[in-house]
Amino acid sequence: MTGQATARTDEILLAPPHVEASAHAPISFGSFRLDRAQRLLLQDGEPVRIGSRALDLLIALIDRAGEIVSRHELLELVWRNVVVDEAGVRVHMASLRRALGDGRDGARYIVNVAGRGYSFVAPITPNEPDPQPPPPAASLAPRSTGRVPPPPRSLIGREAVIASLSELLLARRFISIVGPGGIGKTTVAAAIVQRLQSAFDDTNVIFVDFGAMTEGRLVPGAVIAAVGCAIGGADPVTELVTFLADKRVLIIFDSCEHLVDPTSLLAGELFQRSPGVHLLVTSRESLRVDGETVHLLSPLAYPADEFPTAPEALATPAVQLFMDRAAYSGFHGELTDSDAPVVGEICRRTDGIALAIELAASRVGTYGIRGVANLLAGNAKLRLAGRRTVVPRHQTLEAMLDWSFELLAELEQRVLSRLSVFVGLFSIEAACSVAGSAGDDGKATMVSIASLVDKSMVWVQPVGEVVFYRLADVTRAYAMTKMQEVEELEPISRRHARYFASLLKGIAIEHGAYADMRPYAPHISNVRKALEWSFSDPESHAVAVELAADAVPLFLNLWLLSEGRHWSRFA
Repeated sequence: MTGQATARTDEILLAPPHVEASAHAPISFGSFRLDRAQRLLLQDGEPVRIGSRALDLLIALIDRAGEIVSRHELLELVWRNVVVDEAGVRVHMASLRRALGDGRDGARYIVNVAGRGYSFVAPITPNEPDPQPPPPAASLAPRSTGRVPPPPRSLIGREAVIASLSELLLARRFISIVGPGGIGKTTVAAAIVQRLQSAFDDTNVIFVDFGAMTEGRLVPGAVIAAVGCAIGGADPVTELVTFLADKRVLIIFDSCEHLVDPTSLLAGELFQRSPGVHLLVTSRESLRVDGETVHLLSPLAYPADEFPTAPEALATPAVQLFMDRAAYSGFHGELTDSDAPVVGEICRRTDGIALAIELAASRVGTYGIRGVANLLAGNAKLRLAGRRTVVPRHQTLEAMLDWSFELLAELEQRVLSRLSVFVGLFSIEAACSVAGSAGDDGKATMVSIASLVDKSMVWVQPVGEVVFYRLADVTRAYAMTKMQEVEELEPISRRHARYFASLLKGIAIEHGAYADMRPYAPHISNVRKALEWSFSDPESHAVAVELAADAVPLFLNLWLLSEGRHWSRFA
């Protein structure tokens, strides 16, 4: 290890020296261009989706290119006056490297020197600042930007939602379509626009994509540019509202989740002060302003039966979408009764998320239905590449989840990563015990979970009168990799096992060995997970024996006799 570290250090010292530039002058390295003044990173002229902290790390390393910058120094530079551990640096550094494609096709930008820190090693070239663009020309009326994405060739499972929201948008004027990434929010919005174009004279439709924008202060300008009005005063929002006050227009705010505060302020002003403006918003969380009607876009339904026949499977929209996209991938067969349960399981593992289903189906022509099912058994589903024509954040599930993860606060990232230890449903008490931090009384964790629910990263699933939570399968797989990156998998798994051992022990003490355990049936998947892990960990065998003994009434109540016998023999 020492030899490797020395060799890397020599490489750094021999790297081409960086060129000094003014603090705000744009610079280039490789295929990238960094504009500090606008906090904008471009690759081949296209904006790169990168989190604020990751961008701060990049700027800090570039400012000291060729030098080794320790993690402690990075904490001082990027998280000044904020308490963050070194694991946070590793997480954001990993995100930065993914955004740069570091290590791909021989590209080297950031080198990790073992035990010492990081160094930016790519040659840097200064650029002239971009000239200021001329002010937009005045327009007598709003216009269509021509950038409304066309709806897909076939809309499956969303027809009723599109019809209902189209009527609701005309009546209430302000609709937000909310849901997790990849569920089809923009697709539904595009279909609504197509349906309502005649109601807005075909031309008064303004589509604003905030996906590539990183600065909240640019939000009003983006809408002004899309509308096409000239602004000359000090308050652009007031002038925009005044310009639209007597006009009937449909404005779409797409992908607002990373700019919720500025878009909510602007949307509230437009709704209140421009009575002819109709607003359609897509976001992973609601804007929470007066006048907003929120529609939570549900996943596509998939077969409830574990072994459906082909007709039963094809009666669900998730399977219809899968087979439709499979046909375009080169698969020309019909769904058979033997393959119907396999397709149903694929749709179940993707939680009915349209993008995940499409990405899986796009490989059927190459691997076949059962081959795709095998791919999804691991984390390969996160890296399946989709259409090249879509925005980068929707080209893979990993990119989609990177986008969402980077928008979370650090505590929310840590809580989400730790929640990945749960299988299926979990209670708020279990979440606080397992995902909380030392010294936390549970309140901070509860607030983080509520925020993750608002941001569509954690799903709520009531069972009877009890509220449970769960992660979508693709989110859980992604969050698990994040927990492994910061080396928390073992301690959190141990905490998970001890929580369920304590839970079952408490039930046995309070209610006796013959308690009715059916109310605790939602915990069965996590009890299994805790048993598997604790028996596999030599340091947790005492917990494993205790857990197996106290789990016997649960297995007996659920008529899982063979499984109860299996764990009893292990114990």
